[in-house]
Amino acid sequence: MLQLPHQPLQVAAAAPSQSVPAREDQAGPWHTEAVCRRDEAGLFFAPSKEPTAARLAREEAAKRVCARCPVMVECREHALLQPEPYGVWGGLTAAERRVVLARRRRREVELKKAASTGPRIAAAG
Repeated sequence: MLQLPHQPLQVAAAAPSQSVPAREDQAGPWHTEAVCRRDEAGLFFAPSKEPTAARLAREEAAKRVCARCPVMVECREHALLQPEPYGVWGGLTAAERRVVLARRRRREVELKKAASTGPRIAAAG
């Protein structure tokens, strides 16, 4: 079995302030069921000076592994909560995760703004 570069999962699972959705159908931590733990570890992190075409092909292959993983959603949420700056996690590249995080931040700002203004009642004149 290959060692994955993203072993900090066990540390993250112990942090109560950043919870990842629990899986009800298993007794152990979610990452023990990750398909990437069994093989293909080299697909998920870029070697130094990787050519663009090779990176894109590797990332697509990693995403195919993620697509068949039973804990893809938990993995993605872990990577977004940490946030993981490198590699493919939960079917998303680091750049894709940055986009998701930016959208979440914008949505939070919009929700806070809407909550602070409250519903407006039109004054009858």
